[in-house]
Amino acid sequence: MQINTAMSAQDQAVVQQAVNTQNAKNAAANGRVASQELGKDDFLKLLITQLSNQDPTSPMENTEFIAQMAQFSSLEQMTNMSTGFTKLASMLSGSEAVSTIGKTVELTVGENVVTGQVQAVTRGENPQLIVNGMPYSMEQINKIYGN
Repeated sequence: MQINTAMSAQDQAVVQQAVNTQNAKNAAANGRVASQELGKDDFLKLLITQLSNQDPTSPMENTEFIAQMAQFSSLEQMTNMSTGFTKLASMLSGSEAVSTIGKTVELTVGENVVTGQVQAVTRGENPQLIVNGMPYSMEQINKIYGN
């Protein structure tokens, strides 16, 4: 006797709708937000769950465990590198902005071109130049004139 375990498209849609509804309720109740990405914490939770629910008569092979730990370590290092690159990019943007202080710049503002001396800059992820008392982003610079 063969049992058919496949769901019809209509059944799949009903189940997906029920899952989405439950996820929305959980998010509202717990303040959690569903994510389509797995982070290092999720990976570690999965690994711990896998280890605690494994069959004691047939435990996970050492090579499987080592491979999963290597994947976890690799994921953690990639996350750390991404954070480091973000900080480096922010520092470089800030340094570039600081180097324009006192120089005359030409900026594009919509259809207009504004020229003036950079009086100050703001810090942060997206530094801004203060030209003629108005803030402008670094992306608006067309030319920098050496004074």
